[in-house]
Amino acid sequence: MATPTTYLSTALLRRSCSSTSTVTSLCTPRVSALRIVQRRWARVHNVRFVTTQRQAEKVLDRYREKLEEKARLEGHRSVDSLKESYKEKILEVKKTATILPEDVPPAPASQASPSAFAQPPPPPPVPQDKPAEKKQSSSNAPGIKPLSSYLDLEKVATLQNKEVEYIWRLRHANDPLSLCAVIPLETYERIYQSARKHPQFVLPLPRPAADDGSGDVKQSDQGFEGGERSAADIHFLQWGFHPPAGPPPAPGAKSSNTHTSTVLFTHLAAFKLHGTYAQPHTAITHHLDLADSHGLVLLSGSVTEGRGVSVEEGRWLLMCLQKFYDYAGHGGGIGREKRQSLLNKFSSGDQSFDLTELVDEAERIS
Repeated sequence: MATPTTYLSTALLRRSCSSTSTVTSLCTPRVSALRIVQRRWARVHNVRFVTTQRQAEKVLDRYREKLEEKARLEGHRSVDSLKESYKEKILEVKKTATILPEDVPPAPASQASPSAFAQPPPPPPVPQDKPAEKKQSSSNAPGIKPLSSYLDLEKVATLQNKEVEYIWRLRHANDPLSLCAVIPLETYERIYQSARKHPQFVLPLPRPAADDGSGDVKQSDQGFEGGERSAADIHFLQWGFHPPAGPPPAPGAKSSNTHTSTVLFTHLAAFKLHGTYAQPHTAITHHLDLADSHGLVLLSGSVTEGRGVSVEEGRWLLMCLQKFYDYAGHGGGIGREKRQSLLNKFSSGDQSFDLTELVDEAERIS
């Protein structure tokens, strides 16, 4: 026979089970709904693709101003048009970059991931049979031809100055774009001292307008003739000083062959736009190999075709260079002082430097 306590326990147990089932039934739909929402909004992103795209956009934003400027200079309406015009070149560069050199064989599969504790290969042996040739090539500046590439110095050493000058001019006669000159050592030393103080300067190139209808413009020692000058182009020049190409003098011996100097002429507008990357249109070199034996400095140079300057105009710039840098030996009086003053003002950044005075002084006869 069941007691009252047994009935009470049974009733409580049934009520507890009913409450548990009710809680379970209430919680289960919420969990299912939450899982459905998560599945509905879940996405898989290609993290590598997103990162690459962001880096490309950052690089494009960083150089956007330069790209827009280049597009404007080349006549394109937008950067996309510029990229489209360089599309083939970009593909060619990418294709070239992915090709392995012929002399480097591909690594075998077994050596693709060497051990971290493997010993590195021994360094290649250093050749010891040509130390003199290596020393001589390191003393020369790249891109500068030594005087021995033009003349046989052993034979020239026995010639007189007039013969050296004749051979030097004859050596450049067949090249229509070449420039050459023979400078006395005293004159060059004055130019050299001025160049050390003023390694950069500007020179004018008059642009006359012909009035005879022929369009011909002639040049004389006093400047350009054939019409009144309408304007003048300004050209930027820069000196460079390099080690001598020949063998060094004996210890304790006094020698004037202490260097090889160069001068590069560039359009001033191009230099302002591209800076040191601007391409020069005229380059000259002073060789001092015969300075001790003959007292002569040989000048060689060339004008690059297609850069807006003719050979006659290159000679005009050389005459202007000598007139300003050899102000002590070229002319005298007020003209000498004015040329020296213009050099000093330009080198010091004086605001009173006047291009009109520069053009007038360049065209002055004395």
